[in-house]
Amino acid sequence: MTVKDLQPKRVFEIFDEITQVPRPSKKEEKIRAYLLEFAKKNNLAARTDEVGNVVISKPATPGHEGAPTVILQGHMDMVCESNDKSFDFNNTPITTIVDGEWVKADGTTLGADNGIGVAASLAVLTDPNLVHGPLEALFTVDEETGMTGAFGIGDGMINGDILLNLDSEDDAEIFVGCAGGVDTVCTFSYNRSFAPKDFSYFKIDISKGQGGHSGGDIHLGRANANKLLARFLFDLAKNYEISISEIDGGNLRNAIPRAAHAIVGVHTSHKEKVRVALNNYIATIENEYAGLEPTLEIGMESVDTPEFCVDSNTTMALVRALYCAPHGVVSMSRELEGLVETSTNLASVKMQPDNKIVVTTSQRSSVDSRKWDIAYQVEALFALAGAEVTHGEGYPGWQPNMQSPIMKIASEAYRELYGVTPAIKAIHAGLECGLFLQKFPHLDMVSFGPTLRGVHSPSEKMHIPAVERFYEQLKLTLTKVADLKK
Repeated sequence: MTVKDLQPKRVFEIFDEITQVPRPSKKEEKIRAYLLEFAKKNNLAARTDEVGNVVISKPATPGHEGAPTVILQGHMDMVCESNDKSFDFNNTPITTIVDGEWVKADGTTLGADNGIGVAASLAVLTDPNLVHGPLEALFTVDEETGMTGAFGIGDGMINGDILLNLDSEDDAEIFVGCAGGVDTVCTFSYNRSFAPKDFSYFKIDISKGQGGHSGGDIHLGRANANKLLARFLFDLAKNYEISISEIDGGNLRNAIPRAAHAIVGVHTSHKEKVRVALNNYIATIENEYAGLEPTLEIGMESVDTPEFCVDSNTTMALVRALYCAPHGVVSMSRELEGLVETSTNLASVKMQPDNKIVVTTSQRSSVDSRKWDIAYQVEALFALAGAEVTHGEGYPGWQPNMQSPIMKIASEAYRELYGVTPAIKAIHAGLECGLFLQKFPHLDMVSFGPTLRGVHSPSEKMHIPAVERFYEQLKLTLTKVADLKK
């Protein structure tokens, strides 16, 4: 069985088409062209703005022209993570696999975040039997790496009264709030020094961690490969002089790093001790993460003497800062049980060709002051280590409105269909809703979607029965709104 054979058929047919269109963040040209061609084929009006967002509109079913206009909203881009580092997300389609009740990808992220939301919107727009009011389907760019589309949405792009964000990941749950976030970038400038000839050099490699979404999975306690690498390097430096010629870990600000490596040297007289130290460290990590990281691998191999290394002062400043840098849950919400309030993700460490090492962290919180508090703590730490620190613009959280009319309608739709009242929740991940509410304060909004697991990692999967429930809930919600008057 293939994805195209699944139910609801129209949704999965469109989702299959979307998986064949490369759509990394900031490179949405191909998926934008697909959306515009889709609108043209189906005689639907479409428009774009300067940042590349697309809106496809559909008039109301006759007799329901006076209903509130509903905006169906999702994002075009996907997180690109692969077990095969050579996988070309710019040009290669995703290979999907049906595995029992789940859809997966073959060694890469699936892109159900948010391809399934896009597919559901397009299926609604082409459903000849659905009763609905005026519809606007908004597809934003670059949600995953900067929310550029939501920040830069053009004037007049949307004119609706209600917004349904289709970018959530849990069946039978409706989200009415989300965390805000801000990225912090810490840049070390280093001098090149000749690699000591009397040193032996090793590549320390950490790979195949579980990773996951730095918002939705941060509370699970999974290993951060950058932190594991820094911990071993710090332990090594306590006993021996070390020299680092290369360091790299993580990729995306919103993904828990699954892999990291460093090329490090110690005096040749200590090389066997380093192997013993690593074996002891592996045993320690296996014990600490038993049951959490079943596929994690830590290895070491000898390498040739590199041409240069990072100067010793910067080496130690970097190792100490990475070891001390906070990662994980900072505090839990006192208002919603089980909700992470504030967290930080030590997302990536990258060497640049201009003698710089760039460390990126991502902070989230449903309390704006605490978001900035943890960001400033990260700033203080890396500034003490000698790095230049900058913060991004950040994005606002979405304050829950427990009196939301659309929340009640969407909840009633699910209850009517399945006899279960969905849970009303806030999410620690960032949604574009906070930015939309900031620009369009009149909007009544909720977010819902099918069950996804392992998002932002190659283990991403989507629950097939939940997709049908999600789509039926979406259709019934739209039909109920169609009976309302502005």
